[in-house]
Amino acid sequence: MDSDSDEKPRRLTRAEAKARTRRRLLDAAARTFARKGYAGASVEEIAEAAGYSIGALYSNFGGKEELFLELMAGGARARVERGKQTVEAVQAGTEDPETALGRFFLEAADKDDDLPLLQAELWLYAMRNPQMKEALAAAQREPQAALAELMEPVLARVGASGRVPAATVATVASAMFQGLLRQRRLDPPSVPDDLLRQAMRWLFVGIANTPDPSSEEQS
Repeated sequence: MDSDSDEKPRRLTRAEAKARTRRRLLDAAARTFARKGYAGASVEEIAEAAGYSIGALYSNFGGKEELFLELMAGGARARVERGKQTVEAVQAGTEDPETALGRFFLEAADKDDDLPLLQAELWLYAMRNPQMKEALAAAQREPQAALAELMEPVLARVGASGRVPAATVATVASAMFQGLLRQRRLDPPSVPDDLLRQAMRWLFVGIANTPDPSSEEQS
């Protein structure tokens, strides 16, 4: 008998096992929240959907609210990581900024069917709960800052460095993406692929044609 076929799978380390448990719980939470909403979902349902006990859920997360926040913050961080590849393409000159960012947002839009539902659920809940509102704003600052860093080389590419703060561009691009994503889920023909790319073009063409504040001060 081939000894390789009898080789047992490598046993996960404690850290690897914990990471896998957290990932499965987050995936189950995403599906449950999207299907039943924040208020309608229970920690029991989430744990069961992930194949774990309630104790396993609470040993990894403080509860439903923490799961919800981590879903949004974690998803934003993952999108920023994918965005770094987009920026690399822009810096290498293989794609123009508008096309590259449009493609990035298009891939993000179609990668996660639950994203617009989760965003809408969390926003509504946060608006009705001040404590959650503050927690959500804090959770989004890190990925938003990372997105702003991605915008810096893109602004340089279109000759608009210093004209508009990168953080402001990141806020506008993020809000535009979320709005178009929701409309795309509601009425797909109204937001075709080309519109996501064109929206980025309009944004950066507009920025590129914004007067340079320093030149206005000198005049």
